[in-house]
Formats: sequence, C-alpha cells, structure tokens
Amino acid sequence: MRTLRNLIPGILGLLHLGFATGFRLRGPYWRWRMETALGTDPEAWPSRVEQCRSILAYGAWARRLRKAAAAHRG
Repeated sequence: MRTLRNLIPGILGLLHLGFATGFRLRGPYWRWRMETALGTDPEAWPSRVEQCRSILAYGAWARRLRKAAAAHRG
C-alpha cells in the first residue's frame, strides 16, 4: 500500500530531480545519493524490490519537500 501511495508522487519527484541533474545518472549527485542510501558494498544492499520502494519513497519525499517550499514562498 505504501508503494502505491508513493507511485505517482515518487515518479514525479524523480523526474524533477532527473531534469535538475540533466539525467546524468552516473554524475556526482546520483553517485553520492546511491552511496549514502545503499552504501558502497553491493553485497549488503537490500533486494531489488526494496530498492525500488525506497527510490519511490525518496522521490515522493523530494516532491513533498518541493511543494512545501513553494507554498512557503507564497
């Protein structure tokens, strides 16, 4: 259920981040993001399904944060 609730906002948030970073998914921001989220040891990473859930949750969080900042600015 949590994943369905994050699906659309997560995708929109990730799209915005993608546009903001020029979709350079191997660039410095995304490398840093993956390292801080998952660590440097691929053996210790969660399953693919859990990674997808986490990525969508991060995208949804980024979208909520962006919307809150826009509302705060007026």
